Amino acid sequence: MSSTMTHRDDIEDVLNRYAHAYDDRDAEGVGATFAEDGELSLRISGGDLVGPWSGRAAVVEMMAATLATQEDQRRHLASTFTLDACDGESARARSYLTLVAVAGGELRVLTTGRYVDELVHGEHGWLIRRRHIELDLPY
Repeated sequence: MSSTMTHRDDIEDVLNRYAHAYDDRDAEGVGATFAEDGELSLRISGGDLVGPWSGRAAVVEMMAATLATQEDQRRHLASTFTLDACDGESARARSYLTLVAVAGGELRVLTTGRYVDELVHGEHGWLIRRRHIELDLPY
């Protein structure tokens, strides 16, 4: 079996842990999915690059500030996961995002987009080295 398939489940798992931590409003949990030198950036509707936030501490700080402003219950639904490359030490992956929220008894689709991830494997397993989020619409 190729190293890509050997590591696929573990890589997909760390990306899913990111989503669960975000939706649970756990900034430290989000940070735990990033390498110490991890980086997060995003772009909305082809606009200017936002970020990057460089280093796990900067990602956690940004996440904590963002989560403090959200009053709805978010669900980050990642799908169509593709592992583009993996050599056992680093990997590149892509997936789609559908972001939904529940507030006041109503469900809304906030936006869709794409995650583009670079990951590294170390003594603590797979971690996100770089995550770039391309959102299709502002919300």
